[in-house]
Amino acid sequence: MKIHGFNTLTLLDYPGHLGATLFLGGCNFRCPFCQNAGLVLSPQSEPYIEEEEVFSYLKKRRGILEGVCITGGEPTLYENELPGFISRIKDLGYLVKLDTNGTNPELIRTLRENDLIDYAAMDIKSSKENYGKVAGVKDLDISSVCRSVEYLMNSGMDYEFRTTVVRELHSTEDFVSIGKWLAGCRAYYLQAYKDSENVIQRGFSSFSREELDDFCRLLRQTMPLVKTRGID
Repeated sequence: MKIHGFNTLTLLDYPGHLGATLFLGGCNFRCPFCQNAGLVLSPQSEPYIEEEEVFSYLKKRRGILEGVCITGGEPTLYENELPGFISRIKDLGYLVKLDTNGTNPELIRTLRENDLIDYAAMDIKSSKENYGKVAGVKDLDISSVCRSVEYLMNSGMDYEFRTTVVRELHSTEDFVSIGKWLAGCRAYYLQAYKDSENVIQRGFSSFSREELDDFCRLLRQTMPLVKTRGID
């Protein structure tokens, strides 16, 4: 496993639990607003953390930490290594949350059916109509993304969908479309975009609190739980 980041304590990444977060390198999307440009574009240049260092820490923190969040990059690119890696984490008694872009629905299903993940957070980049533009991939086939959405909504597992909302990339029409696509989903979060030196492409901006609240009200017509994150 190519582990390039290890947040040893977080109250935010695993809802309702005190956790740690692992950052894996590599991604099959090129979202221009991505905050982890190094992990996406040049993971080989990022610092590398040995697996045994991670497991040594997790063993010591048993009984204090409750869960481990695995994020990236895109963790499901590690199709062969990820199940065994998570199994070792589960053997220590931890809950596991997977962050994913949903492009590997078969692996998500395998992990769930083998009791290797307890919670999934799937990024919804935009409406189906504008997905490729926002994901930074020309002529993107989103059939795998749609299969992941369908699976999570019917899996019985705790999950959430979430969208980082960018003024230059999203519109009201996108959220009307998303509201129809994800109708009835368990939870959907709108994350306010924040510019930083680590984004793939600079020059984007966020909507105002009031505008994000308007999107939430629109989405609540078809979803029971819609909230915002990252608003100061």
